[in-house]
Amino acid sequence: MNTWRVVKFRDYGPNPFVINIESATKLNKNFRTALWTGKHLQLTLMSLNPGEDIGLEIHPHTDQFLRIEEGQGIIKMGDKKDDLTFVKNVGADDIIIVPAGKWHNLINSGAKPMKIYSIYAPPQHPHGTVHRTKKEAMEAEEEY
Repeated sequence: MNTWRVVKFRDYGPNPFVINIESATKLNKNFRTALWTGKHLQLTLMSLNPGEDIGLEIHPHTDQFLRIEEGQGIIKMGDKKDDLTFVKNVGADDIIIVPAGKWHNLINSGAKPMKIYSIYAPPQHPHGTVHRTKKEAMEAEEEY
């Protein structure tokens, strides 16, 4: 039996942890779920509804790795909030590297939810973060 099917979606960090990341990512229905948070790294799962985006953001001191497991979209990045000169179509099995200090936004341009996992180094969100919706995520961002 695959143990990922019985794993609860919660933050398991900083304890040792093993999971089938592809399956977990596809099963996640939350906008954002922190699955593992350690001192130097964080793993989150994301699900973007059709037409939804992560929201234009910048992480001044954090590099980010994203992998798309399902869906398709557009990634935009740039040095200025209003000048996102790097624009690429992305889809299942693609990875995206967002260097610290780059403005970026990922938009789901497809007809089904986009399933993504993201690794932040160092962590970006508080341990145990769960945002069921983008609205929840935006409200939480204002708090921290």
